[in-house]
Amino acid sequence: MPNQHHLTEVQTLRAQARQHIEQGAVTAGYAADAESVVKLLNEALATELVCVLRYRRHYFMAQGLQSKGVAEEFLVHANEEQGHADQIARRIVQLGGEPDFSPDTLSRRSHAEYVEGSSLVDMIKEDLVAERIAIDSYREMILYLGDNDPTTRNMMESILAVEEEHADELADLLQERLAASGL
Repeated sequence: MPNQHHLTEVQTLRAQARQHIEQGAVTAGYAADAESVVKLLNEALATELVCVLRYRRHYFMAQGLQSKGVAEEFLVHANEEQGHADQIARRIVQLGGEPDFSPDTLSRRSHAEYVEGSSLVDMIKEDLVAERIAIDSYREMILYLGDNDPTTRNMMESILAVEEEHADELADLLQERLAASGL
């Protein structure tokens, strides 16, 4: 079946680019509702920031002879989550929105919870739960975006891939810790 999509003439593209120039990346061809996408992205931003804070706490609180490798993994994850937050904030601005970094509402907007965990195993479990929440949440966002905003969708797909890696790594760490403790 031949492709039914046609290409816009160059003169039309040029004329459209000059209209509403103050909207930056949001052109006439942007098919999503930018306001709704910015709201979703601010929720994802809050989720990432809460994860950064929880991972950082776990990094500093992980103690004991067997915790060094786990603590280092917490730090790596915290840094990767911060990178995700930065990507999301940049995209929010590109879409004409404002990234919401307000600490007053951060935990309410986040899909993941900030649970401290009292032991190394509890910390790993809480981080794994948060990753699983992010995975499902981001997958739904990706489906919602569909073909209406391929740039945001691609960004969220790349973030989702890292969240899935984090979940796998944490599941392995959890199994190792449980085996080491005889559980």
